[in-house]
Amino acid sequence: MMLYCFVQNYHWGKKGRNSEVALLAEGNRTDLQIDEEKPYAELWMGTHPSGPSVIVESGLLLIDWIQKNPKVLGTDVRARFGHLPFLFKVLSVDQALSIQAHPTKEHAKKLHSSNPDIYKDPNHKPEMAIALTRFEALCGFRPINELKKFLQEISELRFIIGEELVANFLSSDEANLQNALRKCFRALMSAPDDVVGNAITSFLSTLSTLDEPTRESLHADLVERLHSHYPGDVGVFGPFFFNYIILNPGDAIYLPANEPHAYLSGDCVECMACSDNVVRAGLTPKLKDIDTLCEMLSYICEPADAKLFTGSKEDDYTTVYKPSVPDFALIKIEISTKMDYFLTPRRSASICIVIEGKAKLGNKLIQRGSVFFFKASEEPFIKIIESNFLLFQAVANV
Repeated sequence: MMLYCFVQNYHWGKKGRNSEVALLAEGNRTDLQIDEEKPYAELWMGTHPSGPSVIVESGLLLIDWIQKNPKVLGTDVRARFGHLPFLFKVLSVDQALSIQAHPTKEHAKKLHSSNPDIYKDPNHKPEMAIALTRFEALCGFRPINELKKFLQEISELRFIIGEELVANFLSSDEANLQNALRKCFRALMSAPDDVVGNAITSFLSTLSTLDEPTRESLHADLVERLHSHYPGDVGVFGPFFFNYIILNPGDAIYLPANEPHAYLSGDCVECMACSDNVVRAGLTPKLKDIDTLCEMLSYICEPADAKLFTGSKEDDYTTVYKPSVPDFALIKIEISTKMDYFLTPRRSASICIVIEGKAKLGNKLIQRGSVFFFKASEEPFIKIIESNFLLFQAVANV
């Protein structure tokens, strides 16, 4: 079944035809007229009520059709979830998406119960992103030695956090480091706006006087870019606490619960548990829930390369990315020549999107932006009619 999918026009999205989301959405919906001044941030594929997909052939919402035909989910998915457990997306990021994390399932239930207007569902939201273009992100706390280096070098950071807390972190033994880091990070994120603003002004002034190697070591270009999008926001100092990661096309990262992160620029496919729960604390005009974020974070310090996630080759054309949660897995199918290909039958219902190329699925032409739904255990046959075919498939990880 072919699907029409929902576009989210968040302010941070790429505008017009610079957006991969816009171009894919144009292929997905023939009635879409791209506005060059409008941001096209996310293409949603799935059953989440904030952006539900519609079946092209019938006009029914996918969620309603699945509820009437639950066997299509597959026996394991029905038994474990009773619904399609994942939300599949394409993102086009022009500016930072906020310093954020996602709660565990138990924490999500509490947040939803206490504040349902902000935390709209009781589900967790682990997620995985695979880059389509050069993709920048902040992800996870830096290794301890890098954190200490920046705190020693940047007087403005010490000023905001407080010399006593910084000194305690710098001198802490391994048993107390995590708690000392938690206190420093909370002090930074909860500092008064005027204190943060003055510190940023001072730091930007200092950066403008430095030679290029020193500027590069202090991520000056990134700091200045973040400030240009979010003037005076404490998240401008985020690169000194979080790993700065550049993904090349095909590289993946996995973000479990309580992992701090912020996407900065680029295009990616993303899959997650079927939720829209986000706890934010910086680089955003939306509500910041600083206390909740600071309390929930894992404070695990790892190098940037530890955040990369490697898929496994299933055959010459198929790579499977399986995280540690049952809600979702991602499959990349990349075929460089014209040929016939049978997709592997899956124990789960799935949603696919064509990113590049053209093929025949039965008597239907599928091409850039085509999105379709497969029942569990289907063995779809596609005939590649244009080389350099790229398709991503989301499934439950059962």
